[in-house]
Amino acid sequence: MRENELRSHPIAEVKSLKSLLQYQESSVVSRVLLKNPGGTVTLFAFGKGEGLSEHTAPFDALVICIEGEAEIQISGQKHRLQEGETITLPANQPHAVQAASDFKMLLVMIKA
Repeated sequence: MRENELRSHPIAEVKSLKSLLQYQESSVVSRVLLKNPGGTVTLFAFGKGEGLSEHTAPFDALVICIEGEAEIQISGQKHRLQEGETITLPANQPHAVQAASDFKMLLVMIKA
């Protein structure tokens, strides 16, 4: 590759998932890390006790716990998720998230 071609591509950079997004009291905050036609990767930070109400999505999604602990409910079944653990959210199945502590998760949604 020529030098000009190298500059047109984003520079790879190592980042800490835990420090990319800060908690905000009594809030859920998010940051899209990657988005393209194939899907999205979004980092979420939930204050203790905060959550996402039950909803569905048309695509499968993978939740990866980065920090803390949460209860993930899928089709009425409750699951406890802790740092380093993951769970799949099946397409078109109702699910909800409730933070048991300050909680960070990475949501990977694949549309294809």
